[in-house]
Amino acid sequence: MKKSELFYTAVYIRLSREDGDKEESDSVGNQRKLLTEYVSKMENLIIYDVYVDDGYTGTSFDRPSFKRMIADIEQGKVNCVVVKDLSRFGRDYIDTGRYLERVFPELGVRFISISDGIDSVRQAYDMLLPIKNIFNEQYARDISKKIQATVKSKQKAGEFIGSFTSYGYKKSPADKNKLIIDEYAAEVVRKVFRLYVAGMGKQSIAKLLNAQGILCPSEYKLANGENYKNCNRLESTSYWTYSTINIMLKNEMYRGNMVQGKKHQRMRSRQKLVEKENWIVVKGTHEPIIDLETWEKTQKLLSKRRRDMNLKENKNIFAGFIICADCGRAMMKNSWKRADGTKAYSFYCGTYKRHGKEYCTPHTLPLYVLEEIVLNDLRAIIQNVDDLQRLIESPPFPDFKVEETAKKELMRVKSELGRMQKLKKSAYEDYKEGMISKEEFLTYREDYLKKEELYKKQIKTLEEKMKESVTEGMFQTPWLKRLLEMKDIEKLDRDMIVEMIDQIVVYEDHKIKIRYNFGNQLEHLFSNVYQENKAV
Repeated sequence: MKKSELFYTAVYIRLSREDGDKEESDSVGNQRKLLTEYVSKMENLIIYDVYVDDGYTGTSFDRPSFKRMIADIEQGKVNCVVVKDLSRFGRDYIDTGRYLERVFPELGVRFISISDGIDSVRQAYDMLLPIKNIFNEQYARDISKKIQATVKSKQKAGEFIGSFTSYGYKKSPADKNKLIIDEYAAEVVRKVFRLYVAGMGKQSIAKLLNAQGILCPSEYKLANGENYKNCNRLESTSYWTYSTINIMLKNEMYRGNMVQGKKHQRMRSRQKLVEKENWIVVKGTHEPIIDLETWEKTQKLLSKRRRDMNLKENKNIFAGFIICADCGRAMMKNSWKRADGTKAYSFYCGTYKRHGKEYCTPHTLPLYVLEEIVLNDLRAIIQNVDDLQRLIESPPFPDFKVEETAKKELMRVKSELGRMQKLKKSAYEDYKEGMISKEEFLTYREDYLKKEELYKKQIKTLEEKMKESVTEGMFQTPWLKRLLEMKDIEKLDRDMIVEMIDQIVVYEDHKIKIRYNFGNQLEHLFSNVYQENKAV
């Protein structure tokens, strides 16, 4: 390191109670003081900026200030990072190792961890660094399990532990684990139940509330300053819907019972829905909004109004596949009478049908028009394949989805194998230079050899998988077999739609866009036919 060389330094601070961080020693204020004092005493370090992620777990690098710091590094504004200790930087040992061993060296970034005695320009990384990272992640896992156990214990005790309450309730200022009634929203809830018991349908209730300008639950929470986002709704939906009313009428929270544990999430994984019988329900934990008599009437009505569909009259082979091009909602099927008195069917935008022209346009599409368009399009696809039998007998096409996935995984595993081989070599060099003992070297070497063997087996399996995808060929896929069977197609059925089509997008003026399940493979198929014909 040249004496005159300056390092524009990022002071990085992270704190998360979920990781079991101690408020006294690891607080943002204490970290800031320690780090800024350290930098001020270092002759060649100049603070460029302080990056703080308060309340973000170390098991993920999806943190706003961390991302901002990396962006500044990539733009050449920062060439040194200082942290209190490795756990502040991250608790995921794989990604932490990737940044410290690959990303930062490639970008010419100096890394300093004060408590761990790490300074990348003064000495090589400590060989115990990967093990320290593993301990950090394991510690986070242990804390995560303990937190989950604590959460479940609180749920079973009837304590509210969610971020957002059900519409109609709010957290008690005296105890955040207790719910109290939000009178304005609660009156809307009572109104919904009254209207339903009086005979009004769910969709009609939603329309009425929209017409009266009453904010839907998500908009009401935002208006009250809550940083709430409903991940299940479309971005354009900011009004009452059939679904909102339906969920509200079934919500046992309004009877004064605490219902929690509907979703489960493990560390670094997505939330998963829990079966209803496994929900945690504790009765009588808070004041009910709906009295027992109204609740029982509502549940009885809900069970009575489930009607069985007359499949002969109302069968819809396109159900679940057609959506409106503008609002993204499902299209609804309605019947109408022709001049001769016979019944016909058309599709309309669900948003338009339920909420009116203020929210979307009709996108009207007669069923016979849709059937004709889809049928003709499938016929065109079949006719465009000049000689199916010749193609079947020719060398097979690969299963492109399998091949592409396997290629990506193969690249990743080969990269990891290369990394293990480099680490093994580095361990030997450190041993020869007397930086680690023979016992330490043999321990590390054994660990790296085991991982090398594992990665080599994975590579062999993936290479075999890719060969199989080519051997099996494209013509073993169900969609192409189905196309062969449909050579003289006369009429569509539900099985054809499910096998062939992914989605149908409906525009105005009877225009549609069909997305097939085999779209990408079809392009390769036609491309190959074109190349063969060109060669001839």
